[in-house]
Amino acid sequence: MPSFKILVTPGDGIGPEVMEEALKTLGRVQRMFGHEFEYDEETIGGAGIDKYGVALRPETVAKAKASRAVLFGAVGGPKWDDPKAIVRPEDAILGMRKQLGLFANLRPVRVHPLMLSDSTLKPEVLEGTDMVVIRELTGGLYFGQPKKRWESASGRQGVDTLRYSEKEIVRIMHVAFQLARQRRKKVTSVDKANVLRTGQLWREIAVEVGKEYPDVALEHLLVDAAAMQLLRRPASFDVMVTENMFGDILTDEAAMLAGSMGMMPSASLGKRRKDGTGIGLYEPIHGSAPDIAGQGKANPLAMILSAAMMLRLSLGLEAEAAAIEEAVDAAIRDGYRTPDIAGTGAHVVNTTKMGDLVAERLG
Repeated sequence: MPSFKILVTPGDGIGPEVMEEALKTLGRVQRMFGHEFEYDEETIGGAGIDKYGVALRPETVAKAKASRAVLFGAVGGPKWDDPKAIVRPEDAILGMRKQLGLFANLRPVRVHPLMLSDSTLKPEVLEGTDMVVIRELTGGLYFGQPKKRWESASGRQGVDTLRYSEKEIVRIMHVAFQLARQRRKKVTSVDKANVLRTGQLWREIAVEVGKEYPDVALEHLLVDAAAMQLLRRPASFDVMVTENMFGDILTDEAAMLAGSMGMMPSASLGKRRKDGTGIGLYEPIHGSAPDIAGQGKANPLAMILSAAMMLRLSLGLEAEAAAIEEAVDAAIRDGYRTPDIAGTGAHVVNTTKMGDLVAERLG
């Protein structure tokens, strides 16, 4: 029986609730396909601060490096929101990405045909939307130096540095073009080349890498135009690739095309093996949602779909991943919804029930 070691970090807020449903689904996959998933659970984020004084322990990082993948719930909440705090829950996800060498964040955006009316956009605008946004994770404003705050005679000041290297841009572009080859063969590179020197470098390198993929079409959009076009013609996009901060913003905008962040999985990937797999961190993009924690309102589908991405991208289990995705589609087709995606006439269910429905539809 094939065995796979997986680190599980439920985190804060609704993280533990949605994680439970993902593990339930994976349990059904184990029985159906004859696999063994060996789980190691660690406390991280705000819960880690409360228990250990830090959001991410070195011991947790060591366990992650010894695993095939990390299933990550969510971190953060009002309890730990002091901007002057030395340690913050977000240190867990940022530290994990850095320590594991994860540089590419993949967020698929697919609008289910039966949920076209659940978005705030017109159904005719959304129809056919099926794209992946790839966000670079290691460079840009989040990590560039110098980064500081200070006081002067003229008042308080702050600086963040937007920095990118050729290596960082080249490797994320290869991820985008290789993924596009498996899809509809179109890459949209998003930058701010009309203003930023890093944007000009980004566009220049995108063109250079694109020449290695003559079968893939490349288009360029300024980030403001991209934000507009996501709302105007979302179905025209296939693979979108952009830098760290732009990606952070655009992926949340894109999430609303599907009606709710509760539908949106993600994968953070690093260096890949020859077979295309490699360690990755898989998480829903909805965050910890502390306002609904413990109420059974959380949508577990993003976490369940993140587990499916893990099976495909880190474990090389394509059939198993597809089975989960088909089970999620089946639950939606049968009219079941959590409160965040409940339209007129929907059968509204709680977090646990939705997890049960998906697991049942796995056979």
